[in-house]
Amino acid sequence: MAWLKPFNPPITDWRGKSVWVIGASSGIGRATAAALHARGARVTVSARNAQALHDFVAEHPGSAALPLDSTDAQEMHQCVQSLLELSTPDCVLYCAGHYRAMRANALDVPEMLRHLQVNYQGALYLLDALLPALRQRGSGHLAFVSSVAGYRGLPNSLAYGPTKAALTNLAETLYLDLQADGIGVSVINPGFVDTPATAGNTFKMPGLISSAQAAQAILDGWALGNFEIHFPKRFTFWMKALRSMPNRWYFFLVRKTVL
Repeated sequence: MAWLKPFNPPITDWRGKSVWVIGASSGIGRATAAALHARGARVTVSARNAQALHDFVAEHPGSAALPLDSTDAQEMHQCVQSLLELSTPDCVLYCAGHYRAMRANALDVPEMLRHLQVNYQGALYLLDALLPALRQRGSGHLAFVSSVAGYRGLPNSLAYGPTKAALTNLAETLYLDLQADGIGVSVINPGFVDTPATAGNTFKMPGLISSAQAAQAILDGWALGNFEIHFPKRFTFWMKALRSMPNRWYFFLVRKTVL
């Protein structure tokens, strides 16, 4: 039956495919770029940290570095134009992210806006620059690294969670709009992954996995044609259960277990 079909065309053979990973200087982005390179993809890595990109290229022959501040619309358009002069990417992973724990008793609006710029606004700049070329070609895949922190409001997530909720909603709407154009869309919702972003957390992180494990889960999700890719499931299934709870139960449980 039609409703049992994969959400997206499964991607199992990466040999020769052009992939652009934005936010590839460390963590999930770098690990996923490395995994794709190992599968034979032609990988271009972008981030603000040019030295980290050049180190990646040195370790992964055949890949390319394209330094980029994703919050700069002009830079985004220039990078996209550089890529399009060679070929239209088969897959783009937006993994640029910013995280700092925040609660309402220490509200910092400039820091909240920084989260918005990196986690969400950069994705909009990407779409504005690249989407016309993808739609003209009638193929390609857009993937966005969001977070289970976007499922519902959580302590310490005053700045981070709302931006991830927006990114997930954006991906859902894009999927509805772009499926008829032949463009796949996926959203990636990790739980806790051992990255520089989570290194500063002082609280227990249930189900913590490595960046390499996260990268493998992403490739597995693409191979199945999934829309949402979430991991580790021993943690994210609990988060999904919390998302569906009535508000009274949800707030009670979070206060009881986290606060």
